Amino acid sequence: MKLIIAIVHDDDTSKVMEELNNQGFRVTRMCSSGGFLKSGNTTMLIGVDEEGVDKVLSIIESKSKTRKETVNTAMPQSSPMGYISYPIEVTVGGATVFVVDIDRFVKY
Repeated sequence: MKLIIAIVHDDDTSKVMEELNNQGFRVTRMCSSGGFLKSGNTTMLIGVDEEGVDKVLSIIESKSKTRKETVNTAMPQSSPMGYISYPIEVTVGGATVFVVDIDRFVKY
């Protein structure tokens, strides 16, 4: 038995969860937020047999894509104005996935 922990960008969450459910996988969903951009993420917990791991990973990969966004960031300046905002391009979206062994799985 494996536990898949998938951290998915909020924009991709509904597509990932819908496809996982359509394929018969049960998902526990927890709201979370990212560190750098403080953007919304969803952490999904998926318990699967060893045979289901590749299918789940394939679904997550196909439904969560990275994309470029422009965000404004404040950079300190040595001037009376203090901070000046600069637009920067960042990559958002996609998923970070961990697959861990489970010693015991019980459902009540």
